[in-house]
Amino acid sequence: MPAVSDFDEIRPYRDEEVPEIMNRLLEDQVFARVLKNVFVDESKIQEIRDAMMQTKNVDSFQLTFMVPFLERIISSSISQMTVGGLENLEKDKSYLFISNHRDIVLDSALLNVEIYKNGYKTTEIAIGSNLLVYQWIEDVSRINRSFIVKRNIPVRQMLQSSHLLSEYIRHTVTTNGNSIWIAQREGRSKDGLDQTSPALLKMLNISNKRKFVRGFQELSIVPMSISYEIEPCGNEKVAELLKRQADPDFRKTEKDDLLSMVSGLKNQKGRVHIQFGTPIDRTALKSISKEGNINDRLKRLAEYIDVAIYTNYRLSPNNYIAYDLYYDCNTYIDKYTLDEQKAFIELTHQRLKLVDEDRKEAMELWLKMYATPVYSYENCLRPPQSEI
Repeated sequence: MPAVSDFDEIRPYRDEEVPEIMNRLLEDQVFARVLKNVFVDESKIQEIRDAMMQTKNVDSFQLTFMVPFLERIISSSISQMTVGGLENLEKDKSYLFISNHRDIVLDSALLNVEIYKNGYKTTEIAIGSNLLVYQWIEDVSRINRSFIVKRNIPVRQMLQSSHLLSEYIRHTVTTNGNSIWIAQREGRSKDGLDQTSPALLKMLNISNKRKFVRGFQELSIVPMSISYEIEPCGNEKVAELLKRQADPDFRKTEKDDLLSMVSGLKNQKGRVHIQFGTPIDRTALKSISKEGNINDRLKRLAEYIDVAIYTNYRLSPNNYIAYDLYYDCNTYIDKYTLDEQKAFIELTHQRLKLVDEDRKEAMELWLKMYATPVYSYENCLRPPQSEI
């Protein structure tokens, strides 16, 4: 196992490092422009800068800045925020939350606000290096208990990085006593299909020095579902899918990710629900371990996590309306009212006006994005490669 110091390039900042990072942020000209754009009022900006100078540790940073900021986001863009399944968790135990991924910032941020309110310690958060396009973003993320998952690096470096990441996650959960949030696959779901990548589980297994069952059992994996009544960046996702259809070599820019971060925070999200599944226990892992080879077991474990995410996803009237519209049927007409249907159609036209692409194709992708969670729930016992 690597020495703890080997984790320095990816781990969150420690309490003793916070004052130095605060000073670096206060001297950062890009960060200064961000503050001016967000708050405008000079007295408010000075108030924030003064508070930063008094911030000496991670907890203070989260309580002073992150929790109030996210509570403002919740009050301004979320009509109802709920959480379920906390009875499955013990407050003095560490977990690895493997979650579906719909919004770059909010999925893990909302998780931490809600568990903090309920007396649980906030989690460490996996964040892709591709999002850390400015030093101030990396600093704010790592103070906020994020660790770095390196992206877009050469194959040899990727192998080394995967080893280090696997060791870090296992060390954090089993030795450091901290919980971790990580997305079930690289990148957000853009078509509504929440599918766990076996490659993620393969990475986690790199640091396993035990047999399959014991190695995954000690990670205390908890499948987690986050459900948005209104997709935070729905029109941006549709636009990206259309571009990929037209050009298989299409690549997002750093600006695209930054715009998605901002849109996700600002756009209306309706009702949002976080549901924790039950920790994957020894009995389930023993059953999975009977599969053929290690790749078969990892694939089966991914399917097991998928089923938990599908069945714990809170479906809204919008999902049922989209399903009936997409399939041109009335299968779920008893799940919504005519007023709810009218509101969803109005939302659809409003958001798709922002997509400068073919309206018919955009409409199909939009409806599919909302309809897929219903399909996944209906067919959660089918192999994940089944498509809508």
